[in-house]
Amino acid sequence: MNEHPASAALTAEDEVATLCSDLIRIDTSNYGDNSGPGERPAAEQVAALLSDVGLEPVLLESHWGRASVVTRIAGEDPSRPALLIHGHLDVVPADAADWAVHPFSGEIAEETIWGRGAVDMKHMDAMILAVVRQRMREGRRPPRDVVIAFLADEEAGGSWGSRWLVDNHPGLFEGVTEAIGEVGGFSATIGGQRLYLVQTAEKGMAWLRLTARGTAGHGSALHPDNAVTELAETVARIGRHEWPTRFTPSARAFMEAASAALGLEFTPGAPRQVLGKLGPLARMIGATLANTANPTMLNAGYKVNVVPQVAAANVDGRFVPGYEEEFLAELDSLLGPGVRREFIHQDVALETTFDGDLCAAMTAALLAEDPDARAVPYCMSGGTDAKSFSRLGIRCFGFAPLRMPADLDFFGMFHSVDERVPVDGLRFGVRVLDGFLDRC
Repeated sequence: MNEHPASAALTAEDEVATLCSDLIRIDTSNYGDNSGPGERPAAEQVAALLSDVGLEPVLLESHWGRASVVTRIAGEDPSRPALLIHGHLDVVPADAADWAVHPFSGEIAEETIWGRGAVDMKHMDAMILAVVRQRMREGRRPPRDVVIAFLADEEAGGSWGSRWLVDNHPGLFEGVTEAIGEVGGFSATIGGQRLYLVQTAEKGMAWLRLTARGTAGHGSALHPDNAVTELAETVARIGRHEWPTRFTPSARAFMEAASAALGLEFTPGAPRQVLGKLGPLARMIGATLANTANPTMLNAGYKVNVVPQVAAANVDGRFVPGYEEEFLAELDSLLGPGVRREFIHQDVALETTFDGDLCAAMTAALLAEDPDARAVPYCMSGGTDAKSFSRLGIRCFGFAPLRMPADLDFFGMFHSVDERVPVDGLRFGVRVLDGFLDRC
């Protein structure tokens, strides 16, 4: 392992904010159709930063401009199964007119980093880079092999990123049995206590296109089979539908921990009693207690006086682990007789248990930096690249450690305006991540 004495004094805490800001300034907006700028410029920067400390990153392009980077760090005991640490380089698009600062400025003001990707998820990319670079400079090996992956296309389901790598280059992940990725290990202050939410489950994805067909004709005539009307009625039923509560073990474990922090008795039949005291976090946690289906796009017609033959809508469907069949059957019952559905993207729900040596390492690393912390499992309402890596039999967790101010709506900034992350949170995160790598 190479050492770099001239830069040995530079620590992860010293450079993590700059690394995060630099990555945010590279526009990697993902529009879902390969029309964006792509991840390659960010991937090249990441590869250069890894090469600078003696690693040998592999940069792979699945489509023009859609690039991912993978490298492996040799551990002290190569006979042990390997660990994967992954982050994604793409971000959802942002309209600068809606932001207080330009979304791709990476501005650092009042000890806060602003910009698209600050929480989803270039902060974790920067923390991984900062910790790995320091450890390589100091010649500190992890206890076992660690594979590091910076991925394309997560925001559109991973078809050109994690899924493509798993299908075409599975050898890069040889021997990997466990993984950590995004949206976990962050703090949420509940009842005055800091709980650190470790993701052990995530809902499945059913992105759907609904299509209604009718008879085209003049807008002044009678049209009992109007495709727009049929579709609109279906979309309204789906959007207003109340789905039944469904507890997974991960969701139940979080609700029990939150109830205890609030001094309440957990009652599965009345989750709103707890959700009502979680503040902004309730929107995400509430979505993990049931299947959901949100209409997101509508498309019909081309002229005001012409009734179109076809009308279409897109729906973002998410199902609780173990309830995919129930979700699809219930959604089908809401469709009008002339409406048909097809999948735009479909992917599995995941759930694992919060136990074993890796979970003990996460908990110990958090407690070392925040002795009052409590690590608790939870289910995430969205999806991550863990879905792809699970196809290789890898046990996946969300663990991107951050200590957040109690009044900062962390989940509210995902895919929203004025995305930002405190610099102190990043410094805390690199200390925890470094301690985790010592224990992994």
